[in-house]
Amino acid sequence: MSQRSCLSIILAAGEGTRMKSAVPKVLHTIAGLPMVAHVVKAAEAAGSGELALVIGHGADEMRKAALKFAPRAEAFVQEKRLGTAHAVLAARAAISKGYDDILVMFGDTPLIDPQALAAARLKLAEGAAVVVVGFRTENPSGYGRLIEKAGKLVAIREEKDCSDEEKKITFCNGGLMAVAGRHALKLLDQVGSKNAKGEYYLTDIVEIAAAQGFDVVATEASFENALGINNRAELAQAEGIWQQRRRREAMLSGVTLIAPETVFFSHDTEIGADTVVEPNVWFGPGVKIATGAKIHAFSHIEGATIASNCDVGPFARLRPGADLRTKAKVGNFCEVKQAIVEEGAKVNHLTYIGDARIGAGANIGAGTITCNYDGYSKFFTDIGEGAFIGSNSSLVAPVSIGKGGYIASGSVITESVPDDALAFGRARQRTLPGKGKELRERFSQAAAARKKG
Repeated sequence: MSQRSCLSIILAAGEGTRMKSAVPKVLHTIAGLPMVAHVVKAAEAAGSGELALVIGHGADEMRKAALKFAPRAEAFVQEKRLGTAHAVLAARAAISKGYDDILVMFGDTPLIDPQALAAARLKLAEGAAVVVVGFRTENPSGYGRLIEKAGKLVAIREEKDCSDEEKKITFCNGGLMAVAGRHALKLLDQVGSKNAKGEYYLTDIVEIAAAQGFDVVATEASFENALGINNRAELAQAEGIWQQRRRREAMLSGVTLIAPETVFFSHDTEIGADTVVEPNVWFGPGVKIATGAKIHAFSHIEGATIASNCDVGPFARLRPGADLRTKAKVGNFCEVKQAIVEEGAKVNHLTYIGDARIGAGANIGAGTITCNYDGYSKFFTDIGEGAFIGSNSSLVAPVSIGKGGYIASGSVITESVPDDALAFGRARQRTLPGKGKELRERFSQAAAARKKG
């Protein structure tokens, strides 16, 4: 089957009205990725070489979004919404290219498993003309039933059209379909608008193909594969299912999640074996973690690279561009952005490091800030190997601290410091006896005067 060509047609013309949103429905995200992009990834994983995206509402917005997650996809616009068969035929030009397999999916079913698509393609390779992916449920109410005879699928019957006996069927239509490329256009062109709405339903090709003696079969997948998203509650349900899958996958690959239900991954999170993740950690897009790291509770990480045996948190925030090298530490209530923390360096607590390099083995004291922004431009701070930055220091970029440099606590550093030098950037302390009492009395009198006024 690997040599068979495959076109995936993804129907993504749904509006966002039921989501109570101006954003097209399929661009709402699961794990930080538009749900239609999840469908694209599944299609590609199932061996689809080409993609056709059928769009409608928000066509321009959809085109721009599609370039990010499916740069090879060809977009087709369904000008009028006249049913699912009509939507598929909007991609007639792509279908006409002569693919072996045509997969038809919906952009609002983000949990589709590539294995379910591969199973449908296998049936096509074995000679089926049409394959419908179905699911079983104890409560089939509201779903179209798959009507089978002698192991063959003969019809998909909407519930309102089912006989009492057919309503007892628990094998339901999942909405995903595979069609042999050589028959696709012929079958689609025979679909008529036999309903009150005047719409053309893709499901009708089952009866059309069966009546012409073609082999039509159903494959079975889990209900999750067919879960369509129509509102925010269902979006949250799908997010929960996706996260459960990913947590299990992480744990089976050697990652310890102490409280799995409190850890949230993004679609592209990479996390190595022997990493320990404590409760209430959120991974945004673009996170890569090597082996043996420890991520403490209540940390927020996105766009960051964390090398082996690093220690992060608790209550740490790693923003895009944070790059922690082997055995680096970023402790509690620290924020790191667009900065390299080299091997063995420590940023222990209450610190902001942005647009900077922290040299190997350097120690950054509590309350240290790299002052990287003047309101208009960003500037770089370079801290050398083995440097020591005393607590409550402000490093005003652009500035560099040499190898082994020592910054006294409470300093404001505006000039670069050579290797092994000691720098003070603070005023000399003065003590004025009695002045504290005098100030308190003055402030108290001023406050009383304001109240009277």
